[in-house]
Amino acid sequence: MHQKNIDVLILAGGRGVRIKNITNKIPKPLITFNKKPLLNFILQHISKYNFNRIIILTGYKAYKIKERYHNKIFNFTKIFCIKEKRRLGTWGAIFNIRKKLKKRFIVINGDTLFESKLENLLKFKLCNEKIVMLISNNHNYKENYKLNNIKLDNKNNIIFDKKSKFINSGQYYMSKEILNKKNKNKYSIENEIIPELVKYKKIKGIIQNNEIIDIGTKKNLVYAKKNIPKITFKPAVFFDRDGVINYDYGHVFKFKDFKFKPGIIRALKFLSKKNLYIFIITNQAGIAKGIYNEKDFYVLHKKIKQYLVNKNIFIHEVKFSPYHPEAIIKKYRKNSKLRKPGNLMIEKLFSEYNIIRKKSFMIGNSLTDKLAAKKSNLYFDFPEKNIYIQIKKICNILKI
Repeated sequence: MHQKNIDVLILAGGRGVRIKNITNKIPKPLITFNKKPLLNFILQHISKYNFNRIIILTGYKAYKIKERYHNKIFNFTKIFCIKEKRRLGTWGAIFNIRKKLKKRFIVINGDTLFESKLENLLKFKLCNEKIVMLISNNHNYKENYKLNNIKLDNKNNIIFDKKSKFINSGQYYMSKEILNKKNKNKYSIENEIIPELVKYKKIKGIIQNNEIIDIGTKKNLVYAKKNIPKITFKPAVFFDRDGVINYDYGHVFKFKDFKFKPGIIRALKFLSKKNLYIFIITNQAGIAKGIYNEKDFYVLHKKIKQYLVNKNIFIHEVKFSPYHPEAIIKKYRKNSKLRKPGNLMIEKLFSEYNIIRKKSFMIGNSLTDKLAAKKSNLYFDFPEKNIYIQIKKICNILKI
């Protein structure tokens, strides 16, 4: 199914009673790691896909999550926060908003970091089975029996087995058909919904070996503090857009005019396979000059995003500067450090993501790109004819 027809739900309503010394002040998903909330890392991972929208289901201290994320946009995907009026549990919270959901949706726990390949879930058509679950052999949480004792039979059905090393990741692909009246009084996915589906072989599983990091207990939180930085700190590649990724015909803002340069798709796929952060930072003076508007820019990049996602290429974020000192549109008429050769777009990404600066680099086709990269102490190169070979060489130089 096309990703733009799928919603993603993040379950973020729990009280976190097992770590109440911290959650007395903030909800679990806002516990910080390297000064960034866990929810940020989850949203950064989800928003590299092209899903319809992300809905955060809140409960305990919902206002703190809402004021940070409601109606915000992560990588061209809009985020909504919906608060449950009373405690409904993981299943009740989903059932409560059933009328607002697309026919297919993904559910993710808001207190767990699991950088999964969500595209693998979407390969299932969800006919007889109603849920597909991602499972992992990352067995760190023995005290939480609800996540343990599962494995796959020869038809990929989930079954219980006390000797199994596989656990539930807390990530599911669901059919809206399961949200029927028969299940309306069930409050827990793990305790009530999954056991019933396992019994009738209505739930499939996919194994992924990425590490699962849960923060629900004191022990797990200590582990998370040490290991979330290890997982999330990565090198990044910063690309200028026009003239590097696509041919620069002058103020390109329609997808039909957006022509990828030779080798760039292969290069981007190489970087995605290496699991690096990929960013685009671009001056967009055409907005300031009134040639097109911000909505046109967003529409274009949603289409670019879908095109690349279909090839398993993931751009983590696009930063753009609509400002110009001689802008026709008054609100954009100013000198801004966002506009290259200013480096504010780059530094914003460093503040929002866990990036290894000394192993990161930028490709740009102008002197302003080079100056911006220099201000941020980034290795810089102008694009060569074979950008795929060029990027492989740079990765070898920086030992990525």
